[in-house]
This record gives sequence, C-alpha cells and structure tokens, in this order.
Amino acid sequence: MKKLCIFDLDGTLINSLYDLADSMNHALAKNGFALHSPEEYRLMVGSGIVVLADRAIGTVNHERKQAVLDDFRAYYSVHCMDKTRPYEGIDAMLGELAQRHIQYAVMSNKPDEFSKLLIKKLFPDRRFAAVWGKRDGYERKPAPGAVWALMDEIGVQRDECLYIGDSDVDVQTARNAGLRFCGVSWGFRPKEELSAAGAMYIADTPNDVIQCIMHNS
Repeated sequence: MKKLCIFDLDGTLINSLYDLADSMNHALAKNGFALHSPEEYRLMVGSGIVVLADRAIGTVNHERKQAVLDDFRAYYSVHCMDKTRPYEGIDAMLGELAQRHIQYAVMSNKPDEFSKLLIKKLFPDRRFAAVWGKRDGYERKPAPGAVWALMDEIGVQRDECLYIGDSDVDVQTARNAGLRFCGVSWGFRPKEELSAAGAMYIADTPNDVIQCIMHNS
C-alpha cells in the first residue's frame, strides 16, 4: 500500500494560471516588455519563476530581469488568489486519501512562501504532511534532491510513494527520484506531453488518482 502521495501544485491541485499570467504581465508592462496570453503561459510555467521570466522576456541583462522578478513577486504576493482555485474534485480526493490513511504532500517549483500560503488558504481543512516549494539549497525540479528531503522528513521509502503531476517536468522528477508516477490531464500541459515524456498512467479525474494508487499498491 502506498503511504504518501506527492503532488505538484500548479496545474495539478490548483488552477493558478490566470494569476500567474496577470502577475507576470503586470511586471512585463511595468518594465516595457510585450505581454502574453494565458494560453501562451501554459507552456512557460512549471519550472519556477526565474525560468518563467526567462521564457516571458527572452535574453536580457541581469538588472532588467531582476526588475521583472521583483515586480512579479510584489504583485503576486497581493494577487496570488484573485482567480486561483482548486480543481473540481481535488478536495474530495484529499479527503478520500485521508480516509484511507494515505498521507499527502506538495512538491512545487513555486517559491516556498507562495506554496505554503496557497495551500493554507485554499485547503484550510486538509492536513498536508509537508508542503515544499522552491527552497534555497535545493535545485528545482526535475532534480530529485528536494523530493528525497521531503520523503526523509516524513519518514517514507521510495516504494511507498506515488508522485502526481501535470507536465513533463513532473514525469522527469518522478523518474529521477525513483518514484512511481501518475499524470493528470486537467492541468496546464496537454496529455500528449505526459505520454511523450513516458507517463504510463494518466488520470482524467481526481477519482482516477485514487484508482492509480490502488493499482500501484
């Protein structure tokens, strides 16, 4: 039986695309860069805000990039929950995991402070075993170091975990960490990306995640 589900955050548990897009566009406009549509941002997010800025503005000097990042952080810290909501069925799925005595945690490339804030505000009745965003001293996903540290913190082994996410970065993270993987089709990236990256199981609904856990127990 699996003891722990490790979830990606953006595009897996929550739909944060529009707040991310609005915040980056605010920073781009303030610094004289062209804006992007939410659909364009679907392919930019997932690797943390530094990479998001790189993809949104292209190659610029350090000072201009840092100004965009600073303005993004300032705006997002106020507006990160304007439009962000859990995907339908996620809260019920977490409740089902709890009833089955399966712990759940978050591993995100979103900065740690934002990851913790969103989980606290959007899932006030759910007890996550751990919430990890991008932390100093750990490489961003798909590097496995932070995932292993989270598992050590909780006290579980690799064969007791299932990693769940919506992008090729998540597939690679699970592979690098030596974990079973379940993709989700409702997130930011197309189902084809997950398949091409090697996902063997892709859930179309949160209830399918439960079935994947049972199948991999």
